[in-house]
Amino acid sequence: MGRADARRAQGRDARRAGSGGIRRLFTWRRILGTFFGLCLLGMGAFAALYVYVDVPEANAQARKQSNVYKYSDGTLLARSNSDVNREIVDLGVVPKKVQHAFVAAENKSFYRDQGVDLKGTARGLVNTLSGKGKQGGSTITQQYVKNYYLTQEQTVTRKLKELVISLKVDQSTKKDDILAGYINTVYYGRGASGIQAAAQAYYGVDAKDLDTSQGAYLAALLQAPSQYDWAVASPSGKKLVKERWAYTLDNMVDEGWLDQAERDKMTFPVPDAPKAAPGMDGQTGYLVEAANEEMERQGVTEEMRQAGGWTVTLNIDKKKQKQLEKSVDRELENQLDRKNSKVDATVQAGATSVDPKTGKVVALYGGVGATEHYISNATRQDYQPASTFKPLVLASALENGAKTQDGDLIGLNTVYDGTSKRPVVGSDIPFAPQNEDDISYDSPTVRTAMDKSINAVFAQMVVDVTPSAVKKTALALGVPDKGFPATPSLTLGTMNASTWDMAGVYATLDNHGRKVTPTIVKSAVHRDRTMEPVDGVGAQVISRASADTVTKALTEVVDVGSGREANTSAYDAAGKTGTSENNKAAWFTGYTPELSTAVALFGESPQGGTQVSLTGTANSGRANGGGFPARIWADYTLGALGGGSGATFDLQGVERGETAVTETPSATPSETPEATETPSETPSETPSETPSETPSEEPSPTWIPSETPSGTPSGSPSATKEPGNGDQPPGERPGGEDLLGQ
Repeated sequence: MGRADARRAQGRDARRAGSGGIRRLFTWRRILGTFFGLCLLGMGAFAALYVYVDVPEANAQARKQSNVYKYSDGTLLARSNSDVNREIVDLGVVPKKVQHAFVAAENKSFYRDQGVDLKGTARGLVNTLSGKGKQGGSTITQQYVKNYYLTQEQTVTRKLKELVISLKVDQSTKKDDILAGYINTVYYGRGASGIQAAAQAYYGVDAKDLDTSQGAYLAALLQAPSQYDWAVASPSGKKLVKERWAYTLDNMVDEGWLDQAERDKMTFPVPDAPKAAPGMDGQTGYLVEAANEEMERQGVTEEMRQAGGWTVTLNIDKKKQKQLEKSVDRELENQLDRKNSKVDATVQAGATSVDPKTGKVVALYGGVGATEHYISNATRQDYQPASTFKPLVLASALENGAKTQDGDLIGLNTVYDGTSKRPVVGSDIPFAPQNEDDISYDSPTVRTAMDKSINAVFAQMVVDVTPSAVKKTALALGVPDKGFPATPSLTLGTMNASTWDMAGVYATLDNHGRKVTPTIVKSAVHRDRTMEPVDGVGAQVISRASADTVTKALTEVVDVGSGREANTSAYDAAGKTGTSENNKAAWFTGYTPELSTAVALFGESPQGGTQVSLTGTANSGRANGGGFPARIWADYTLGALGGGSGATFDLQGVERGETAVTETPSATPSETPEATETPSETPSETPSETPSETPSEEPSPTWIPSETPSGTPSGSPSATKEPGNGDQPPGERPGGEDLLGQ
């Protein structure tokens, strides 16, 4: 053997030795041992991870819900917490086939698996490590865990936590509870989180009313909400979602959840066009605010409400609400020039309408818009109700069996002294209010005094009844107890009250003396609690005879008195006008057998909310109770009653007597009555009146209709001068400074 051959042989031996060393290093035994070792290491690591990772508290976003507000008929009014549109519902309200549609679309083995898909999870981990984006491959349990307990971040750590927590949740939680959590937390597009919001967003129905086909679409949507939303989907997106919808239904058939015959009849349910969620602008904000305030009075704190999850159904009748808004626009806003008139810019309107049989607030007007004028003019209590208080004086007189200073029992036909500036008799506190235009009346009856809002008569009546008794009656009827003094000046309505308050007071009269408390919340329901609704009808606070007698007097105010603008032949009506000090507020509060409604105008400075005069509103002179408010009331009532009503007042215990007649003034009004004139002085031995009992402005005069049979004779004041009247319709009296109380 030569040297070359020897070297070749040595090379072969060396290679053989090397190969044998490698084989000895990588034997099957060693490979299997290493594999099992790694498996054991992985299992140990997973076991440690399983012990280490606890099921956390749900994340705040997953638990956050909106509050849903609805009209009385169940249609949507608004949602609060607008950053999340979610209303959690129990699984039991979702139709069973709709539940199965989600399982069929997302995880057919849901009811059989252990909560995880190992292959899918492994694929997701590989995708994450390789930077391929979405992980995919998750079961319903895993998706629920991701949405409810974790975040949407795409990391290996989060995926491993999801795996462990899913296993634990599946062991400790019922499948139905997991499914409920899933369909209530997942995002469906159109800003809707959870199945209830999605059902409303895509089909305008509650989750309980979804059919199988619609449920299958919502389930199919979850794969790509923005791509599969029919309203914005491309042709390919529409094709894909229809295929996904069909796939879902076919899986339901395979699982025995849907009959093939039923499946074959189904057509694709094209969803509704998207709509913007109602905001808090316009009247919506006022309605929601009133509902929230009532909930708080009933024990639902702001913190409880802000947590979300409330479904609040209001007593607001959608048609009546729209009618009230139209009536304010037609009878007031369309007459104003808010941009170019400084007076018109100050005008604020408010109104509340109540069902007198139940106390339900069926319509409310809070102002030009909740996002433009923060204070609700319907519930504000910083203005005086003025002469709309006079019926309460009469109610107290009747209820207490009060008598005049001459010993006559007070009733509709009781005769009083109607002399303007007449000092009241029998009071330790002097008071001598001026009638409108300083007109005196010759022995008017109480019913005529109500028609004409004669201050001298009702000031004396307060004294005859006693101010404390009048205040007690007023509080019982629903005037808010704001600490107003019990003095003769009560007759001018010098306390503070809202249209909400006065609508309730007059509703109590309408309801024959049984207390009516306005209530706007029909129901407020939460998954964890409910609110006890307000009982709108309470005890008898004055007798039926007293209430019905006042109603009789107020029907004549509408028929022949200062409220004639509210009179039509389409319904039976009773009401009273009121114009407060310096024409800062003008009211008409009235009722039919079916509705009690208070309408008011308030003069409010746009700069600082200071009360200002309404005089000159829409170039009409005084904006009095018999003008804009009465016309708004009439237009609304006619529409709210569907064009009229045959219902009539069922009055019992009312004293008999002739219909009121217009009294002839017995004195000529002063040639130049001054709006700031104070009441006439009383004898020096009588204590001087305190400022709180002396009106800074005198009462408005009373207009005398020239067409009445007993009109003022020739030569009387109205023959030579048409007196102004704070409660009469514009165009029938001249403008001028308003006076307190009418």
